[in-house]
Amino acid sequence: MSEKSMVPSRFMFCVMVISMFLLVLSTIFLLQFSSHSLIPRSVLELIIVNNSSFYFTPDFKKEQIMLPTYPSDDLKVQTLKPRDSDWKVSNSSQKRSSVEQKNKKMNRVCDPTRALLKVFMYDLPPEFHFGLLGWKGSVNQTWPEVGNPSRIPRYPGGLNLQHSIEYWLTLDLLSSNTGKAGQPCTAIRVQNSSQADIIFVPFFSSLSYNRHSKIQGEGQVSVNKMLQDRLVHFLKGRKEWKRSGGKNHLIVAHHPNSLVDARRDLASAMLILADFGRYPVELANIKKDIIAPYRHLVGTIPSAESPPYDERPMLVYFQGAIYRKDGGIIRQELYYLLKDEKDVHFTFGSIGGNGVNQASQGMSMSKFCLNIAGDTPSSNRLFDAIVSHCVPVIISDEIELPFEDVLDYSEFSLFVRGTDAIKKGYLLKFLRSIKRKEWTKMWERLKEITHHFEYQYPSQSGDAVNMIWQEVARKKSSMQFNSHRKNRYNRSQRLVKTN
Repeated sequence: MSEKSMVPSRFMFCVMVISMFLLVLSTIFLLQFSSHSLIPRSVLELIIVNNSSFYFTPDFKKEQIMLPTYPSDDLKVQTLKPRDSDWKVSNSSQKRSSVEQKNKKMNRVCDPTRALLKVFMYDLPPEFHFGLLGWKGSVNQTWPEVGNPSRIPRYPGGLNLQHSIEYWLTLDLLSSNTGKAGQPCTAIRVQNSSQADIIFVPFFSSLSYNRHSKIQGEGQVSVNKMLQDRLVHFLKGRKEWKRSGGKNHLIVAHHPNSLVDARRDLASAMLILADFGRYPVELANIKKDIIAPYRHLVGTIPSAESPPYDERPMLVYFQGAIYRKDGGIIRQELYYLLKDEKDVHFTFGSIGGNGVNQASQGMSMSKFCLNIAGDTPSSNRLFDAIVSHCVPVIISDEIELPFEDVLDYSEFSLFVRGTDAIKKGYLLKFLRSIKRKEWTKMWERLKEITHHFEYQYPSQSGDAVNMIWQEVARKKSSMQFNSHRKNRYNRSQRLVKTN
């Protein structure tokens, strides 16, 4: 073999030796720095520490449902879009510590000293509340197990549901001491009435009227009246009622005909009503009582899916009972004025059959929804319109609106006096004068305030349950202010008499 032919062979041999050396060196490096195996770290980071799943797929949707409401800064952090680094578990111990702290905050029991309102609730027998829903607990069991949603009795649907306010408030109080995740620390139940700001009477009065008002036999009284009589007897005998004459009690009578037999006996209490249509001013008025929204019957349209101006071909929508007594005569007059107009839907309708679905679809496709006084100044139709983001047109001169001390309804509703509405051509001319820009501004505001009219369990910050408790606190504060003003000279006069 010549000297020239040996050069490439030596070169190849050197290359092979160097390659082998580098391979051995890299293997040693991996053995030294890998974590318990030769699996690359990038793959290890995809494995759950507890081996419950092979891939790390955090359920951010679930975390949003369980958002804490205190402190407010925590809420802002939770709603941020997750970063790429949030998907890694390389700092697993630090992340576990963070999760544990978060869960501790979420599941903590509300501190009574931090609650806006301390509420004492009577342990009335089940026949006054959940027993009306067919619930039967064990011996001496007053309340259902609210910690287990499957054990909570369902409230009946249909028209019953629109007046279910006492159901949601009672559930909220029962769960206020259990540390429900994300539940606002607004109203908390206390066991000592002397420590309470308000005393809640858990009587499902609307359901009692709807289900048990019929007299069963000749000479008999209805179950509804019997329960009212027993309630009056119970309250009048309580030291809590006697101490304040009932002024520090809170009673829900949302259906216009609920508590009709006991109203005068219980009128000193703070009442939660739909409106004042069937109450004389000496029994119920805006100074001492609270107007609560109806529970809407149509489904809420998610803000992201709400049709804008150009996707709502119908100008005006109304569907409901047309021939009404008392102040509802205006519906009949408007019907004959509008029924043949183009881009106007004004027809008779009811909840029966497919009525709710028809109303939901019709409102979502309409720019304006009429809320016209009926037998009473208010109706559920207003709140159906709000959750459909259909700008409400309120034609009810005597109406009182929920939470109007904190919500400006003129930002998302239109008001028309009854005398103007029935003038030929007036209403349609007025509504057609509202330009797209003005309508869109109200539509955007509707999407912002819809959550204030949602009843749900567990309650969430700013929902209807939470808003009612806040209203109670404000009303209570106002009543105390007026009482203290009246006592300015009374105490001095009493001191003079005793001396």
